[in-house]
Amino acid sequence: MNKNSTIGENITRPWGFYRVIAQGKNYASKVIHVNVGQRLSVQSHNHRAEHWVVACGKAKVLLNDKEFVLEVGQSVDIPVKAIHSLANPYDEALEIIELQMGEIISEDDIIRYSDIYGRV
Repeated sequence: MNKNSTIGENITRPWGFYRVIAQGKNYASKVIHVNVGQRLSVQSHNHRAEHWVVACGKAKVLLNDKEFVLEVGQSVDIPVKAIHSLANPYDEALEIIELQMGEIISEDDIIRYSDIYGRV
């Protein structure tokens, strides 16, 4: 995990925040809170896969060249190197539980393709 991340601490991002809730050698789990009208960058990871479960709200998901909506209790697997994004164009905050799995678990393992906040 990124040395700046502490379990239980909210890490602010332009789209909302995330909080690490557990971590180990080859995994980490987070709560990801996406504010109304916000979206994460279109990105991929070379070293980790992710599993997202919607805890509250609705998620608009981009996975490779497909877009779809997930509701509470629904989930999606994001394979290593898959191009993906998460958006909340809806009227209530979105929270997902994210499980990251891989040999390298790091915030540095993000390749951005597009980003509404200019972080490419």
